[in-house]
Amino acid sequence: MTYQEALDFIYTDAWKGSVPGLSRIRALMARLGDPQRPLRFVHIVGTNGKGSTASMLSSVLTEAGYRVGLFTSPYVVTFRERMQICGKMISPEALGEVCELVKPVAWLDEDRPTWFELVTAVALVWFARERCDIVILEAGMGGEFDATNVIPAPEVAVFTNIGLDHTEILGDTVEKIALTKSGILKPGCEAVLYPNTPEVEAVIAGRCAALGIPLHRANVEDLTVVERSIAGQSLQYGALRFRLPLLGEHQRRNCAVVLQVLRCLQGRGFAISSQAVCRGLETVTWPGRFEILQKEPLFILDGGHNPQCMDALLQTAGDYLAGRPLTVITGVLHDKDYAAMYDKTAPLASAFLTQASLQSSLRATASLSPSVRALPRPCRARWPPRRKTGPCWPTARFIWRARSARASCRRRRETMIPIILGPGIDFLPKTR
Repeated sequence: MTYQEALDFIYTDAWKGSVPGLSRIRALMARLGDPQRPLRFVHIVGTNGKGSTASMLSSVLTEAGYRVGLFTSPYVVTFRERMQICGKMISPEALGEVCELVKPVAWLDEDRPTWFELVTAVALVWFARERCDIVILEAGMGGEFDATNVIPAPEVAVFTNIGLDHTEILGDTVEKIALTKSGILKPGCEAVLYPNTPEVEAVIAGRCAALGIPLHRANVEDLTVVERSIAGQSLQYGALRFRLPLLGEHQRRNCAVVLQVLRCLQGRGFAISSQAVCRGLETVTWPGRFEILQKEPLFILDGGHNPQCMDALLQTAGDYLAGRPLTVITGVLHDKDYAAMYDKTAPLASAFLTQASLQSSLRATASLSPSVRALPRPCRARWPPRRKTGPCWPTARFIWRARSARASCRRRRETMIPIILGPGIDFLPKTR
């Protein structure tokens, strides 16, 4: 199977949409010989911070000499980013080979897998074929009924920041969401918890106690900031001192989680030196999260899409860009709490540049614009000139807005933070 044939197979409309449950993925993996069973995992769930945490762990363990699989979502430029080994994406040839193995068994049941279940199966087959020493596995949504929960007990179950998101599926309170995410806990693993609200921590602690699982709370106070700038933050952890290129207080907290996970892995027999920890953290990359696209003038990309992301983004902007004029470029999916996001963003914004797609999944410009104009601080909503219409026109108009704003930023030498909400991750490469 060629690479294009593999993508056509993955993106065919034969697969189900988002349908929670493990019966389909279990049946699919069983027909494939359960290749996930011999592998060792770090399983990561949470509302925010999963990708950054996974990327840091992968980078450190790779520096320690292990063959490390990494499964994350979404991708920014190419589908192959979703599955990597030691920082290298799956090759087009390997993706074709694995899809050729998966395809015959994926069609067998009338109850076909969902799209995410299929992608998870492809990744797990590849990691097994490549004999990974450990796999850093980021859950897609939820936990207990997420396709990634087809794995056996992980070495460590990691809980990042948990808040309200996907409430129609996961529950309408943080306690319900935390309970769903705690479903990845299995006897034999250890658990590491990001500093969360007391309600969330109580749920995770209760589930750990019921299963006899050791729970480690990341000690954020032990990881101190020595200095910080737009180039990165220098951190101290005991005798370790290193520069973390990921910006923001939330990334310091994510890093504290990573350091605790590494301690757990060391206790379970993994050889991870201090040098590997420092090198891995200093070389980590994670695009689209307060990413510096250019420095003169400053242009930043962030794919945050819920109120918790906005809290982290605004704190980071306040820490690194205090007193500088900010222009916000934004588009938002209809299922996001966009009113709360914009309420939080408004105090720092000198202007909003909004662009709503005509696609049914996005808010119409007419409904989005009043919510921006109604914010307590005066903001301006702008739209590009009318041009030819067509099936790609909504995306083209959004990219026109980002690119023309960047050009304006160069002319006016104004700090701009394009907060690309909801659809933003998909559009990041096109704004470069």
